[in-house]
Amino acid sequence: MKNFALTGVAGYIAPRHLKAIKETGNNLVAALDPHDSVGILDQYFPETAFFTEFERFDRHIEMMKRKDKKFNLNYVSICSPNHLHDAHIRFALRIGADAICEKPLVLNPWNLDALEALEKEFQQKIYTVLQLRLHPSLIELRKQINLSQASSIKHQVSLNYITSRGLWYNFSWKGDNQKSGGIATNIGIHFFDLLIWLFGQPEHFELTTAKENRMGGNLSLKNADVEWFLSIDKNDLPEEAIKNNKRTYRSIKIDGSEVEFTEGFTDLHTEVYKNILSGGGFGIEESRPSIELVHKIRETAKKGN
Repeated sequence: MKNFALTGVAGYIAPRHLKAIKETGNNLVAALDPHDSVGILDQYFPETAFFTEFERFDRHIEMMKRKDKKFNLNYVSICSPNHLHDAHIRFALRIGADAICEKPLVLNPWNLDALEALEKEFQQKIYTVLQLRLHPSLIELRKQINLSQASSIKHQVSLNYITSRGLWYNFSWKGDNQKSGGIATNIGIHFFDLLIWLFGQPEHFELTTAKENRMGGNLSLKNADVEWFLSIDKNDLPEEAIKNNKRTYRSIKIDGSEVEFTEGFTDLHTEVYKNILSGGGFGIEESRPSIELVHKIRETAKKGN
């Protein structure tokens, strides 16, 4: 049994990590969040020490290590806001734990170089959650794409992701580009990583829409041309989603054919944990291309295209 700590336990994505830790037979010894709406812990780890202040969280873990020489904190799972990922990863390494961090690993590409140096210095590992790479249907799709690439014909891809958000979004850290990285980073990073994994490195991009609540453009990858659109505005939902009372619409089409990967979408975090615990996992280099891409998109949007 491995010991985990978790930052950002009151956040949206934390329950998937709690479930993954539990389902892989491990233990959560400490959790952190400035907000105390963390009753979710009762479903998974009611004995977990909970803190609303990072300093007390840090001190508690240090005390546990010094009090019990046999105690070892193996992993820190990081579900905190995007701008805190870097600091919480460094905390994990300093206390002798590996880090399992939600996307994006960092907001700025140059911070990846610093983290690589710290990995070597502390002899610990940094993992990121690229769960779509473990989706069975997407793994099969990648195999088919790799077989077809011998023809040297570029695939035509369209990506549309609309996840409507209420007024609260703009008042939270997610609506602050300095903290979240904006739409392309906060909600687009999953899909940009998937597209790069499927079709190869980015070669060129242009923005056609660059607003606070929606963004879109064209992206040329090694083996595909992609037209993409991301939005948090409910007015962008297609009629079919509205009729079915759905607030989220997700569509990826390759050469006109829809890619179905909704089934099992929310259960992939446990697979990510299994992969890491068995000696696999996705590290800094796997996350670098998508982080570099969304950073360039963000900078281009600032300049007004």
